[in-house]
Amino acid sequence: MSKKRGPQMERRKQQADRLIDLPERHDITILVDLVVYPPGIAEWNNLRIRCALGTGGISKKQNEGDGITPAGIFPLRQAFFRSDRTNRPETILPISALTRSDGWSDDPDDPRYNRQISIPTKNHHETLWRADGVYDLIAVIGYNDRPVIPGAGSAIFLHVAKLGYAPTEGCVAFALSDLCRILNEWDETSVLDIRAET
Repeated sequence: MSKKRGPQMERRKQQADRLIDLPERHDITILVDLVVYPPGIAEWNNLRIRCALGTGGISKKQNEGDGITPAGIFPLRQAFFRSDRTNRPETILPISALTRSDGWSDDPDDPRYNRQISIPTKNHHETLWRADGVYDLIAVIGYNDRPVIPGAGSAIFLHVAKLGYAPTEGCVAFALSDLCRILNEWDETSVLDIRAET
């Protein structure tokens, strides 16, 4: 069911100057709601907020583990949260509470590569239940998932930033309050636009 918001039309009017056309579909216009720039600034709903990027900066991602935050326009697929640490965010995205058995495959030889998996497993993976809090809230970026190309990069998320906005392994990280706001205000037309330096 779609989430109704009174201010939505006003927000559309305010953001009209941020309309872009996808290169492969010039007949469709997308309103970019979340724009990320190097060295770690994002625009969201007429606000500028700080974020952390991958150790390799923003570029065309090449390989698993290269530390690059991929440039491009992406949807958000789903969200996860730690119910023992934070309240369930209000969002139109599909959202689930994490458990200790949740992981994400980053093994190019795994048929489940770049997908949520149950752990333990013999394949290399990321554990989503973490002590450091960075995965207390996650939004999965629709990168390398339709189709999945083994070795092209996995587990690219929006997640909670470390202290001092330390660089990530390729994800985009925000303060928890900013990430909650983004997910709360995300709607059916929202996309993520990660821009490399030109």
